[in-house]
Amino acid sequence: MSSEMAILLKQTVTRLFGDLVTEKVLSDAENGVWPEDLWAALEENGLTQPLIPEERAGVGATWRDTYVIVRAAGYFSAPVPLPETTAAGWLLSQAGIDVPEGPIGLCRATDGVVLNEEGKLTGKLHRVPWGRRINHVVFSVADRIVMASTESCRLDHGANVAGEPRDDLTFEDQSVETAVGSLPDAAEHCGALIRSAQIAGAAEKALEEALAYANDRVQFGRPIAKFQAIQQSLAVMASETAAAGCAAELAFQAADKGDAGFEIAAAKIRNGEAGDLVAATAHQVLGAIGFTREHHLNYATRRIWSWRAEFGSASRWALKLGRATIERGSENLWSDLTVR
Repeated sequence: MSSEMAILLKQTVTRLFGDLVTEKVLSDAENGVWPEDLWAALEENGLTQPLIPEERAGVGATWRDTYVIVRAAGYFSAPVPLPETTAAGWLLSQAGIDVPEGPIGLCRATDGVVLNEEGKLTGKLHRVPWGRRINHVVFSVADRIVMASTESCRLDHGANVAGEPRDDLTFEDQSVETAVGSLPDAAEHCGALIRSAQIAGAAEKALEEALAYANDRVQFGRPIAKFQAIQQSLAVMASETAAAGCAAELAFQAADKGDAGFEIAAAKIRNGEAGDLVAATAHQVLGAIGFTREHHLNYATRRIWSWRAEFGSASRWALKLGRATIERGSENLWSDLTVR
């Protein structure tokens, strides 16, 4: 992060989340309460659509700038669809579709979702993030970007391990807005991109919680952070957290250049692995207290466990990356690894 825009965005989003994402807000959100004040503040400060050009009433930020917003959403466990709205808005803008106001959903469409020649949508979108709180959802069907209103669809409530809404939306012969996207499965790529940054942020929070506890918890006359075994665990956590941040930030930078499929796949794979290790080790350091509702660690780790599987698991993206590498041929392998 080096641009003045990124610095300003980081300061703004950190202040807002620090003030408004309280323990009560997080607890209430898991019980179905929408944090109206938080979302209103994000909209008022232009943080919901940073990637939209200024001439279209956006901020005009780059993906590289926007990384700090999405990572902060993960760090603070922000209970709003800010990353999804940001990515969906960019997809719509790139496709020439007007970006609606309010929270926008982003999801993968399965094979059962059909868009006919008349532009009518039929099928079920599974586990849509924040489905009950959005007015529109954006997804890909083949090479097309689709935006559907959720006003008349059937809604079946669900949730992930973190208690975030993951709802099924069923459409029947519904008119939608659609346009050719920048690449096949563009929505899944954008979803994997934002989840990699959120995992990086949540991993940083988990590391901080483990460090604080290890320095405060006294056993055998000294803080447990003084014991070599704990130091080793914390060092591994720190290295994995740093790697996750690097992988996600590089993927966001690549998104500004166009074809970022390689970097997005690498980030989703790397951060899924890093998130697993960081979450498990943090709970080993804290013991049972980390699983209690009163401790903030579980807000971070439950989100890591949820986000690692969304928009494609590490194994799914590893398969995609492997197939793409084979298609490129062995003569391009070294340059693909080093030039990027």
